[in-house]
Amino acid sequence: MVYESNTPQETFELGKRLGAEAKPGQVYCLDGDLGVGKTVFTQGFARGLGITGPVNSPTFTIVQQYEEGRLPLYHFDVYRIGDISEMDEIGYEDCFYGSGVSLIEWSELIEELLPERAAHVTIEKDLERGFDFRRIRVEGLE
Repeated sequence: MVYESNTPQETFELGKRLGAEAKPGQVYCLDGDLGVGKTVFTQGFARGLGITGPVNSPTFTIVQQYEEGRLPLYHFDVYRIGDISEMDEIGYEDCFYGSGVSLIEWSELIEELLPERAAHVTIEKDLERGFDFRRIRVEGLE
């Protein structure tokens, strides 16, 4: 499916809707350039899971865990990962194959670790359509 967003609020609302529909054990790969709205999408996704506290990108910690929603959310940002073995050190398998939902920014950097059943969310800008316009492609949801 392809969605068009004209405002950060619309991107947040799409994330919220997908978060409300998320099931235990799902893995979402969230990809797009810097500044396209991955964090806004994730904040909406978290709200859809019932997480009301602040949600920020875990750029320097690799993973941030949120337990307060209807499902645990494991928010990964693997942009700064130096070696794929770092994923073993943080226990990624417990997150990817557990009872929570994993959302992974920059997932293409750890492609060999991703489950086959992972959903892919790609956010792209199109400046010809406006500064806040985003095309959001969602693939692999059952």
